[in-house]
Amino acid sequence: MERRVAREFRHKVNLLIDNEAEKDYLYDVLQMYHQSMNLPVLVGDLKLVINEPSRLPLFDAIRPLIPLKHQVEYDQLTPKRSRKLKEVRLDRLHPEGLGISVRGGVEFNCGLFISQLVKGGQADNVGLQVGDEIVRINGYSISSCTHEEVINLIRTKKIVSLKVRYIGMIPVKSSADEPLKWQYVDQFVSDSGEGKGSVAGLASSGGRETKEKKVFISLIGTKGMGCSISSGPTQRPGIFISNVKPGSLSAEVGLEVGDQIVEVNGVDFSNVDHKEAVRVLKSSHTLTISVVAGAGKELFMTEEEKQREARLREQERQELMHQKRLALETNKIIKEQQEKERLRKLEISQKAAEEEERYRREIEQITAEEEKFKKEWEEDWGPKEPPKSLKTVTAEVHPAPRSKHKIDLKGVAHDQLETDDMDEVIMKQDKQGFQKYLEDFDPYSMFTPEQIMGKDVRLLRIKKEGSLDLAVEGGTDSPIGKIVVSAIYEGGAADKHGGIVKGDEILAVNGKILIDSRLAEAQATLAKAWNMGGDWIDLVIAASPPKEYDDEMTFF
Repeated sequence: MERRVAREFRHKVNLLIDNEAEKDYLYDVLQMYHQSMNLPVLVGDLKLVINEPSRLPLFDAIRPLIPLKHQVEYDQLTPKRSRKLKEVRLDRLHPEGLGISVRGGVEFNCGLFISQLVKGGQADNVGLQVGDEIVRINGYSISSCTHEEVINLIRTKKIVSLKVRYIGMIPVKSSADEPLKWQYVDQFVSDSGEGKGSVAGLASSGGRETKEKKVFISLIGTKGMGCSISSGPTQRPGIFISNVKPGSLSAEVGLEVGDQIVEVNGVDFSNVDHKEAVRVLKSSHTLTISVVAGAGKELFMTEEEKQREARLREQERQELMHQKRLALETNKIIKEQQEKERLRKLEISQKAAEEEERYRREIEQITAEEEKFKKEWEEDWGPKEPPKSLKTVTAEVHPAPRSKHKIDLKGVAHDQLETDDMDEVIMKQDKQGFQKYLEDFDPYSMFTPEQIMGKDVRLLRIKKEGSLDLAVEGGTDSPIGKIVVSAIYEGGAADKHGGIVKGDEILAVNGKILIDSRLAEAQATLAKAWNMGGDWIDLVIAASPPKEYDDEMTFF
């Protein structure tokens, strides 16, 4: 059983890897693994050799060589290709775009692959992944399409149908002149969507290409082909060209020593003996010969050539080992960075939890004091004059006015402001003599970097005078996807402050984060914050203007 598994594994290696140094390296790292039993190191070493999609089946061939106790972990660490196609549909006119970046095309000698996903975007929500290969678009195969042709095909319909399969690797090639390389999804480094980064430990294939070619020879009026043939040894059966005379017909058509003859005039040479091969080659004056270039070159090397080949092979092996060491150092650095990031996020979450608890205790204390005051007031003054209901104050958070709405091409509602009104608002803001935003506010103490990426975050402290007079719209369940200011009413506290304008996103109120809130929840939070005790209300806003989304495509 073990011999059969080992034999099948070696056959798979010989089939998928031509470079002898890479084969030796693969066998070395497997031996090292069986000594150390360090599975993560083994998988990292394997990725140096299994460095293109065509070699991914080697992971399955290696699995039977892994002890049973490690096979589950091995499956988790190694990429799994999907043989089945998955079809998804995306709305090209969605306000946030398709939510993907792609790279590749026939001009780069590879398919089209998803290289980036917008978190929470359309593509992410339907289950697309970085490392998916796009096979069909709107029913059309794109195997022979350039990058630009694919983009144009996507733009032809409102609803884009994509058929994909998961590969788990990304092509890396910035121009047609550079050699094509591949990176695993967990190693892929993208620079502003262009994916030009690199990771130490990615080895180029370094192997010679085995090419089959066909030549045509006419022997009419000649003295012969000008070459000799030999049968291969038992471990390498076949008919090989063992000698080529300079200036002969064979030399002119490109035949070389070491080429394996696989077919002559339709006759299969894979199982013929030397005598039968000579008979077929002499049976006709016109020959159509198919050969595999260089397949048996090592069979006819001199001792000096073999030594030189061995030296080159050892150099390549040493280079792979050097790349392995670089990869281990890089993985160590990456793990340290990941641990630092984990601790930083943990600290942020702990601070947020402490702030939330402090806010809750303050609310409870304020509520208790209000109840105590209300009870004392009712005992002393209830029969004479009842207190004003708090419900009369909540009207200061208004719903978005409907009469002034218009719908733009992206389907997002906006308020129309006359030019004179806008000039008046600007003049009012210029006349303010106080500080609109608190300068010492650190947004990272309240939010994660992903939540405020690309946003101009500010903290406002608005004095409670009269009504807030601020209308909001949106919410996580709306097309806008966030809480934004839809109107500022003249004379209200927000208008007098001047630091918040229509279109600003409200991120938090008195420490309560609203990023994942619905509209009703946000309105209730604003009303409660305004009605409770205290002279000020704190608003954290993102002052960046609304963004219009188009198809997000990466050209390279």
